[in-house]
Amino acid sequence: MSDMTETSPGWLTTDELETARARMPILYVEAVPVRVDDSGEVTSIGLLLRIGADGTISRTLVSGRVMHHERVRDALLRHLEKDLGPVALPRVPASLQPFTVAEYFPTAGVTAYHDPRQHAVSLAYIVPVTGDCRPRQDALDLVWLSPREAGSPVVQSEMPGGHGVLLKQALAHVGHTY
Repeated sequence: MSDMTETSPGWLTTDELETARARMPILYVEAVPVRVDDSGEVTSIGLLLRIGADGTISRTLVSGRVMHHERVRDALLRHLEKDLGPVALPRVPASLQPFTVAEYFPTAGVTAYHDPRQHAVSLAYIVPVTGDCRPRQDALDLVWLSPREAGSPVVQSEMPGGHGVLLKQALAHVGHTY
């Protein structure tokens, strides 16, 4: 019998997830955590530091699967809490409109987004957070960068699988092009 990845209803066993990934696109949510000033201008972008399976350290965004029978809003909030901690105080907008839809393919080069495990469709959001962020789970740290720093080629190169492209789209969406 395969181990469960989680004990909650809606989670698949490791074997079931591998089978599903091989046969159909999986729905994800991704969030770019930001700090904003009183006028709503983005002043900082939060990027997670993670260790990959190969031992490399990379920068990434908040992301995760949407479970069966889970609203997109609930999945977004669950992953924000999981990655940023319970007192990050995310301000998810009342109208849940993604700034883009990213389609990840297991074959590199089909789109700017690549995930060797699966074909995945991700709804990407910019989410202001006002509380104290303390990364949990598999994140090493959360680093706040200015929009200019986040848009730099160096930071972009540290983001695998197309997350650098997604971050540049988020920056452009809030009026920062570099």
